[in-house]
Amino acid sequence: MPLPRGRGKADRRRMNRMPAALAPAPLRTRRRRFAITLVAALVGTLVLATGASADFLTPQSGGGSANAESIDTLYKLILAVAAVVFFGVEGALLYSLIKFRARKDAVPAQIRGNTRLEIGWTLGAAGILVILAVVTFAMLDDIRNPPNSDADGFPTQRVVDVQNASAYQPRPPNGRALNIQVNGQRYVWRYTYPDGDDNILNNTFNYETLVVPTKTTVTLEIVAQDVAHSWWIPELGGKADAVPGHTNFTWFKIKTPGTFRGQCAELCGRNHADMLAKVVAVEPDEFKTWLATKKREIDANNKAAQTRREREAKQTAAGDSPAEDQRPLESETGSSGESGTDSDVGVEGEGS
Repeated sequence: MPLPRGRGKADRRRMNRMPAALAPAPLRTRRRRFAITLVAALVGTLVLATGASADFLTPQSGGGSANAESIDTLYKLILAVAAVVFFGVEGALLYSLIKFRARKDAVPAQIRGNTRLEIGWTLGAAGILVILAVVTFAMLDDIRNPPNSDADGFPTQRVVDVQNASAYQPRPPNGRALNIQVNGQRYVWRYTYPDGDDNILNNTFNYETLVVPTKTTVTLEIVAQDVAHSWWIPELGGKADAVPGHTNFTWFKIKTPGTFRGQCAELCGRNHADMLAKVVAVEPDEFKTWLATKKREIDANNKAAQTRREREAKQTAAGDSPAEDQRPLESETGSSGESGTDSDVGVEGEGS
C-alpha cells in the first residue's frame, strides 16, 4: 500500500534528528581546558603556600628543639599507621567491587556473616589503638617536660610557680630555666626578661623579636593584654593560646644560632596578619652582651623621659608653655610603656 504523499520524507526527517550522544567538539574542548586550569591552579596554590602547608604532610620542624622534634616524630608514626589502615581498607573495598560486581544471570552468594572475621578486625582495630596510645604516652613526657640547660648554656634562675596558672607549668628536672613572659598585644608581641627581683616594671623587655641564648632551656609564660592571641613558632613546637586573664606555658631549647619565624595564629582583629613573631637564637656570651646593652638603653631612655617630665612640670608651674621636644624619645613611659623597640642583634641576618 503506497504511503500518503509526503509521509515518507517526514519519517526520514524525524529519524535523522536523533540527539547527539556527545557534546559538540568546541564545548568539550572548553570543559577540558577549564578542568586542566582548575587542577593546575590548585596544585600551584599548594606548592606556593609553603608557610601554610608547613612540611606539607607533617608538622614543620628543624629548629632543633626536642619538643618540636618529638611532635614531628609522633605525627609521622601515627600517619604511617593511618596510611596502612586507609590503603588496606580502600584496597579491600576496590577488590570487592571488582571481584564481586554484578553479572548478568549470576546469583550472588548469600553470606550471613563470618564470626571469626568480625572478631579479627575488631581485635585488630583495638590493638592498633592500644599501641598508638602507649607510644603517645611514652613520648608525651619529652613533649611536655623540658630538659636541663647545657653546662655551657646561659646561667638561669629557678622557675617560680605562677599563681592560678591556667595550664600545666613545665620545668626542667633541676627547676632552672630562662623564664620569659610573652605578652600578646594588638598587634605586637612583647617579651619581658627576668632580672632576679619581684618588680616586673624594671625588667628588660623587647618587642617583635625574642632574643634567646642557645644551649639554654627557655620557658615561656604566655599572656594577653587585650584580646585572645596565639603564640606560634612552627619550628619550635606547637601553638599556645594567649588569653586575657589566663597564663599558658610552653618551652623550647635551641642548639645552634639561627632565626625562626612565626605569627599570631588566632584571629585578633583587622591587622591580625601583621602580628608576626621572630625568635633569634645567639650564643650565650652574645646574649649576655645584648641583654646588658638593652638594659642600659632602656634605663637611659627612662631617665631622659623623667628629666623631660620634670622640666615640663617646672615650665607649667612658672606659667610657661612647655617647649616641644625636637626629637621624640625612644622610651617615654618607662619599662611598662610602649618603649623598647628592636635593637640590633648580631645574627639578625642569619637564617635557620
